[in-house]
Amino acid sequence: MKKQMSSRKLRFLHTVFAMERDLIVGGQAVMEGVMMRTPSAYAIACRRQDGSIVTTAETLPKWSDKYKWLNTPVLRGGATLIQSMALGVKALNFSARIYEEDIKAQEEAEKAKAAETQLAYADGTDDENFTKAPVKVVMPDETPRKQNKMGQSASAVGSIIFALGFNILLFIVAPLVLTNLLFISFGWAGSPVIAEDASWWQTAMAYVWKIKLDSFGSWIGFNLIDGIIRMIFFIIMIFSMSFLKDIRRVFEYHGAEHKTVFTWEKGLDLTPANATTQSRQHPRCGTSFLMVVMLIAIVLFSVINFEAMWLNLVVRIALMPLVAGLAYEVIRYAAKKESGAIFKLMTKPGLWLQNITTQEPDEEQLEVAIKALDESLKLEPDPVVGRQLAAVS
Repeated sequence: MKKQMSSRKLRFLHTVFAMERDLIVGGQAVMEGVMMRTPSAYAIACRRQDGSIVTTAETLPKWSDKYKWLNTPVLRGGATLIQSMALGVKALNFSARIYEEDIKAQEEAEKAKAAETQLAYADGTDDENFTKAPVKVVMPDETPRKQNKMGQSASAVGSIIFALGFNILLFIVAPLVLTNLLFISFGWAGSPVIAEDASWWQTAMAYVWKIKLDSFGSWIGFNLIDGIIRMIFFIIMIFSMSFLKDIRRVFEYHGAEHKTVFTWEKGLDLTPANATTQSRQHPRCGTSFLMVVMLIAIVLFSVINFEAMWLNLVVRIALMPLVAGLAYEVIRYAAKKESGAIFKLMTKPGLWLQNITTQEPDEEQLEVAIKALDESLKLEPDPVVGRQLAAVS
């Protein structure tokens, strides 16, 4: 069985999918690899330390076929986001397992090499005092290494909860509180009434517990500053992460994923040579999605003008699915050639930021991304494609 589809088959698949439906291909970079998804399947490909590529692939449940309401604009964005998050966690776990296996194999190889060196020295020595020297006996570690599956699941759930809590704190709570303090300090918002005998805690809570603005125009300005602070936090976080060696490798695979998607969308043969010439910046990228989320949030949150801080926080968190759904529609439409200038403009900040979140990949990284898309395409169950593909095999 051939490891990769022939150029003829891939060109045929592209033609058939273009006739049958709008085939949207996407993906995600992981540790030393790429996850690619097509409408009905996904595949993960990772490069091992020995140079080989290991893959896994599965078909995806068709939620929209079973639940027709999931095809509704905005709502479909939420469903796609949930499925993408689940696939993302699965892809990260797969790549982490491959990485750990490589590290373990490397450590075992180094131990075996060290043992051989010590044995060679002991057998070949002509030192008479060697046998008289004190010997330190190191007993093998008998600690059981069985992993507790329940413990791993609890750890994964805990990590997800921590990540969600951290993001809510960093991108919702902190910008809102800082904006309120900024408006109070500049006299744009009413100062709180503080008792003379108030403690430091009561004083702090008085400044952050209520937002006192006197007009709707002030609320528009408040939400604009709040959104700008949120974007600054996001850019600083991404920029800081780009200096980490491991993260930079992931960003290179991110670039490989985008180049491969562009190669497919243009109907070119899936080869590293064709992918190399493609752009790293793609309008349907998750980076662009997050930037559009922030832009839509600025507009939507401007109509929220509760004085109580906690009510603003609750409503903003509750509206995030709606914001995400709207952002999905913007990203989806902006990627089409016929989309208007406004949609193109909304995705521009995300495209600029992709200069950080994507880096230029090498040929081996492009091969991994192509392999992932190749394996995903093989699982597309379209009956027309299946019959026609058999004819060109």
